[in-house]
Amino acid sequence: MAESGSPYRLEYLPLFEQDLLEATTYIAQVLKNPTAAQRLVDETERAILKRLENPLAFEPMPSNRKRPHPYYRIYVRNYTVFYVVVGNTMEVRRFLYSRRNLEPLLAMN
Repeated sequence: MAESGSPYRLEYLPLFEQDLLEATTYIAQVLKNPTAAQRLVDETERAILKRLENPLAFEPMPSNRKRPHPYYRIYVRNYTVFYVVVGNTMEVRRFLYSRRNLEPLLAMN
């Protein structure tokens, strides 16, 4: 279903949801800052919905791997949201800490 008048559908993969849950659980429970965890969720949602308006208007992520659909990035604080566009669907795939070695984590998708 299209969000906010966008011609694109928005789909979250379970792996994205798992990544986001792990990050926010760490922030809320280990760092003991549930307010920051909720703020991260809110900022992430706003950034994704804003990008949904025109997800192909940004440069695809360079990759050594041949992919049927190139990855795009959205930066939210110290994290990166990775998505692809398949037809009229913006498929949000991963939510990863930006300082990690990301290529092996994205190779699985």
